[in-house]
Amino acid sequence: MGYENKKDADVAVESGMSSPIHVESGGQGKLRTSLKGRHMQMIAIGGSIGAGLFVGSGGALASGGPGSLVIDFIITGFMLLLTVNALGELAGSFFSYSVRFIDPAWGFAMGWNYAMNWLVVLPFELTTAGITITFWTDPQNTGNPSINVGVWITVFLVLIVLINIFGVRGYGEVEFILGLIKVIAVIGFIILGIVIDCGGVPTDNRGYIGAHYWHDPGAFANGFKGFCSVFVTASFAFGGTELVGLAAAEAENPRKTIPKATKQVFWRISLFYIISLFLLGLIVPHDSNGLSASAGSGDTRYSPFVLSFQLAGIKALPSIFNAVITLSVISVANSCTFGSTRTIQALCEKGMGPRWGAKIDKKGRPWVVLIVVLLFGCLAYINEASNGSTIFTWLLSLSGLSNFFTWGSICLAHIRFRKAWARAGRTTDDLPFAAMFGVWGSWIGLTLNILCLIAQFYVALFPIGGSPDAKAFFESYLAVPVVIAFFVGYKLWYQQWHLGVKVSEMNVDEGRREIDLDAFRAELDAERAEKATWPWYKRQWDFWM
Repeated sequence: MGYENKKDADVAVESGMSSPIHVESGGQGKLRTSLKGRHMQMIAIGGSIGAGLFVGSGGALASGGPGSLVIDFIITGFMLLLTVNALGELAGSFFSYSVRFIDPAWGFAMGWNYAMNWLVVLPFELTTAGITITFWTDPQNTGNPSINVGVWITVFLVLIVLINIFGVRGYGEVEFILGLIKVIAVIGFIILGIVIDCGGVPTDNRGYIGAHYWHDPGAFANGFKGFCSVFVTASFAFGGTELVGLAAAEAENPRKTIPKATKQVFWRISLFYIISLFLLGLIVPHDSNGLSASAGSGDTRYSPFVLSFQLAGIKALPSIFNAVITLSVISVANSCTFGSTRTIQALCEKGMGPRWGAKIDKKGRPWVVLIVVLLFGCLAYINEASNGSTIFTWLLSLSGLSNFFTWGSICLAHIRFRKAWARAGRTTDDLPFAAMFGVWGSWIGLTLNILCLIAQFYVALFPIGGSPDAKAFFESYLAVPVVIAFFVGYKLWYQQWHLGVKVSEMNVDEGRREIDLDAFRAELDAERAEKATWPWYKRQWDFWM
């Protein structure tokens, strides 16, 4: 292909990266490439930090103990690091790669599995945001707040609607601001957590704590079942990490921003999750009253972060950190809207959903799908009904294992992609960004995802403190039969009886933004030659940062 001048070729090279959902849609418009580097990096660093970390970790701490909490989050974090690296090489709509490199039916199942995950998490996050306000409106926990939670759900839902009026740029700016607040809050907690553990808070009558709570009441709770139970909480807390790949389609310069954003995931996992949760286990005993109630309730009275300040006798910080949690939950609700709308629009664009869902307006917003997704937010009002909590529990069951399927499929798609890439005569030198850990990283990531599914199956079948029960099992494992139903349904509808896509039939260039491949390769070679002259410490910095 040719260009009018060198400037046009340079612009094309700068934007050269696989992006399957960056397409003309409905004859009306296309997704805007408005996300800048700072947006992408903040989405990678703080995008998914929300109720899963700040609230759900309380239930995980109670059921598994601090040892299980830290070990399970390290395992899940390492798995995510490998997965996001594979995704950084692919970049774009996850289900599209499953369609192209695994099996169309599996891609269909993964697409709708991922969309449903965000659809049901949206009302959960809105509910959680509303409940965080009862920290102030019902300080005595009487169950009768001065302002009904439904009022706050309405306020936050309207706020999400207003944010989405501004399209992807609105999403990016809000995530940048809220992400920055979350990052500052977690760093502040880490510093204060060290001070509390060392006995540096005058109002804390416990004095030096050290590793006391790892001995009494102990590092582990509920044995092996407790250890396995924490994986679902970890997956929920890490959910949204993969959005950095989905956002690639709407990034101004994905070739530059995606590698940097992908590398930031390592620091988020190690700093914001592992270190903060390790400190939590040091300053909050896992048998604290109310911790187990935080699992799925969204009640920040039982957030281990808020509780840590209360145990230390610090009066102002519980309210301040509760405000941070409220903003964090709004941030994740915003991500829910982005993730579900872009996935459903891509599904509809490929004919795997109603055609009206593919429509995009002139400002780059998938407006029809956006309306439908925002209406799903109204499911948050179900909690106001007498049996609302039961209905909501079953809705959330659809998302319980969704992330493991998504992440495992990304790893498998990357493995298959590399086979097709090699068969086409390409090398990793032709890739804008090659996964830091290569194909072996994806194999390890896939294996860990499967092991996590097995661990959750064990806990679902033999729940902690109970005997095998069909209702409890499907509440924990409902996502699996739903995924199977989507997969088998696609096969039956399209009468597609073969399994898998042959490597010889894979098109590795499908969905790439238009580029001059020769100019693109020349620029990559020039960049690599320059980096080869750097001193070793600068090369290491570039590798990890």
